[in-house]
Amino acid sequence: MGRAFSEIVTAELAGAPGIYPIPANRFHSLDRALGVRTVSSPGISSERAQALAAGAQEVGYGQYTFRAGNVEAQLTVEDVQTGKMTKVVSTSAPAGDVLGAGTGLARQIAVRITPYGTQNPQALRALITGTESKDPAATELALNLSITADPDFGAPYRVLAQLRAAQRDRSGALAILERAEARGNSIPELERARMAELAAELRNDRGARQKALAALVKLDPGDATGWRTLGEVAYNRHEFPIAKEAMRKAADLEPEDAGALNLLGYYAASAGDLDAGMAALRRYQALRPTEANPLDSMGDINLITGHLAEAETFYLQAQKQDSNFLGDADLLKAAVSRLLRGDVAGADTLAKEYLAARTEAKDPLAAYRQAEWLWSTGHRKEACQQMETFAAGAQSGPLREVASRANAELTIWNLVLGGRGAAVKTAQQAMALAGPSSVAVGAVAQFLTQPAASPAEWTARAAQKFAGDTLTGIRDLALSYGLLLNGHFQAAQPLLKQMYDGGTLPNDEGLPYLLAWAYLETGQTKEAETLIRLNPAPNPAGPGPFASFYLPRLFYLRAAAAGEGRREEARNNYQLFLKLSGSDPLVWGEELKARAEIR
Repeated sequence: MGRAFSEIVTAELAGAPGIYPIPANRFHSLDRALGVRTVSSPGISSERAQALAAGAQEVGYGQYTFRAGNVEAQLTVEDVQTGKMTKVVSTSAPAGDVLGAGTGLARQIAVRITPYGTQNPQALRALITGTESKDPAATELALNLSITADPDFGAPYRVLAQLRAAQRDRSGALAILERAEARGNSIPELERARMAELAAELRNDRGARQKALAALVKLDPGDATGWRTLGEVAYNRHEFPIAKEAMRKAADLEPEDAGALNLLGYYAASAGDLDAGMAALRRYQALRPTEANPLDSMGDINLITGHLAEAETFYLQAQKQDSNFLGDADLLKAAVSRLLRGDVAGADTLAKEYLAARTEAKDPLAAYRQAEWLWSTGHRKEACQQMETFAAGAQSGPLREVASRANAELTIWNLVLGGRGAAVKTAQQAMALAGPSSVAVGAVAQFLTQPAASPAEWTARAAQKFAGDTLTGIRDLALSYGLLLNGHFQAAQPLLKQMYDGGTLPNDEGLPYLLAWAYLETGQTKEAETLIRLNPAPNPAGPGPFASFYLPRLFYLRAAAAGEGRREEARNNYQLFLKLSGSDPLVWGEELKARAEIR
């Protein structure tokens, strides 16, 4: 009954103007960190820590008693900031009428409430029994009993589907949701939206999930978690204005959620609204004045939007605030900011300071990072030599898997420079040293060393090399690299667009630039321009093994897209491309020298 009262009041207040109840399933996600206490635990503290961690500004403490054949329920509301009890409401109902008593409490808190999903006490009891049980078999039995008692009660379908999903029974979870969907409008619209979102997530259909989340927050505008998830899904699908507005709603609902404000900064910048992004990060900074991350994020969004001098300033401020934050990586980010302005000498000075700090900290990867920096600044041969030396020294010790990644990165560098023979050798070494965290990178690198072939042959090779549903993402990305590397731009373009539109690789910052490359090479300049307007935020761990596919190529793409109408812009970007290519220009860039509009 304790859980039932909480569930009823929370559900019925959802959508009430000015009230944003936090559902129990949200703050119970914190149980792993804070410890589990069932609602029967004595004292008012059984869920208080979880509620506060979830951002609650008010907490209701309930109690119920039986007297003269009735159940009497009381709810006392505390203002978290002041610690004062601001409201006490109570109600009475016949002893078995938990639903009536719960609704009585909700009506005294809000004039307009949402009717609870069932009026069947047996269905409610079974749902709560299943929710409270720690035995999966008992939970499933109770939830099925709840559905049998009231087939139009949406909550047990959703909870049962979540249970099946947690057991990795995706088809079983979807079957439960399909049973609920067959009930049609008999299940309330809000619950249908929640189940539609869960079904889309299980199907990995990001477009459908975004649509379901949009419907969900429209029906329950106080659902901060729903707004935040909508923002994240839209951002991964590159719908930046939608992502910005959704995350703004989440941050407004929970003004002390520093994580939401940080994301809002990035989402706003990606939508072209740097001012809104900076305002969000200033709010974040006010909440966490001693942390370096707000300053680091300010650097990122300025670099992303092309304000490179400002980005460098913020990165150096973050480094000064906390030199241990990100392991001195803000010095590296400041160096990248300088590098993107074409000041290689100034960038080298900052990079040397970063590398000296990592060496002093006895970072075993300092030499690895130095090799990557040499490559980034156009010192191709020196970078390869440095990486070869590092990989040889690391292969027999605890850095074996890092040595594998180093060889994989060398493979890509050799391919970029036209040395397929050398690439075959380093790819073999990468796979020989590979472990769980490096095998995927090594496999992609080895895949790319195969001889030139038709698009159909590359597709067949990818299907054979990366068989299985779990490898679909890496298979498609590896295939796109292979097609681009061999000049099959027409074949690469739809594959890249599918990955880009679907948001299947949210952490691959190079994807928009690869798609832009394919667009430009197939004459779709306008489509390419929208993809190359932003800079990639520097990765604190370094550029990564496949960055050579889009850096410094990004500047060639900007030069080519500028064309006749913007000669100076084209010339500046092309010169930067050549400068960062160093004394050994990328083989892929040779054709540019014949393009008069970029000269």
